Amino acid sequence: MESAVDFLERARNLPHLGLGVSTEYGAGQSTGALDVLGLRRVYPSYAGFLEVGLETVKGLDEQARAWIDSGGATTYHFLDVNLDDPLSFDEGWLDDVRSLISECRPAWLCGDAGLWHLGRRDPAAMMLLPPLLRSDAALALARGIAHLRSSTGLEVLPENPPGHQFVGDLSLLEFYAEVLEAADTGMVLDCAHLAIYQCFMQRPPLDGLSSFPLERVVELHVAGGMRGQHLGRDYIEDDHRPTVLDETWEILEYVVPRAPNLKAVVFECERNPLDDCLDGFACIASVLRHNGFALGQEERR
Repeated sequence: MESAVDFLERARNLPHLGLGVSTEYGAGQSTGALDVLGLRRVYPSYAGFLEVGLETVKGLDEQARAWIDSGGATTYHFLDVNLDDPLSFDEGWLDDVRSLISECRPAWLCGDAGLWHLGRRDPAAMMLLPPLLRSDAALALARGIAHLRSSTGLEVLPENPPGHQFVGDLSLLEFYAEVLEAADTGMVLDCAHLAIYQCFMQRPPLDGLSSFPLERVVELHVAGGMRGQHLGRDYIEDDHRPTVLDETWEILEYVVPRAPNLKAVVFECERNPLDDCLDGFACIASVLRHNGFALGQEERR
């Protein structure tokens, strides 16, 4: 799975997108949902790009189309492929992906590298489970990443998904380090999802990050979550609320100055009113600017 040019060289040519927001089909029509075009008009430094969550069967909604028609930058966040399963890459799906790429003109593809469907892909049975944390599963995932990259001509950045049960003999960060090396790729590190995993494993938020290849982190996600307890065990629900947990902030503040190829940061708050999200945007912006990371094109040096 070797490329003519390795990823760390290819990363130099990836665009700097800055701070942005995410959406998926219908999110903008939710009551009180964030108006992404309005955000860009009023706070352009918080809306450098739109990460569009996509299932090929649904395509683009009106909000995403309006953003694209306005010339806004995008990334393509897949919501419907098991990267470790060759049967998930049927030609019909790949044709639809290429068509959406033509419409969206994304800087790269990315998405949670877990299990999006069991058996045949079906709109009524979409879900998300974490992968098996084993070396053979990491290699299968890497093969799928390389295949999708060669099929689309775009970088494919796996993301660590959320979960409340993890199976395998590797830690989450050990698993993704193996994936990144085998696929020769970068990744989306979701700080909130990592906080969920560390909470489940009863580990400190930064556990394992000192030995993780942070030079391969291209994009970061930040989102709020809700604490809960079940059968005496603490957990965090990944609900994209605008109030970000301390563990997530700790991970963000650690990673940003140690990720030399960081190009993009997403605040996942798409179903919340703008006023509720402003403190979160301001805190992310403060961390980024403190570390010399340009939020938007106007801040590029």
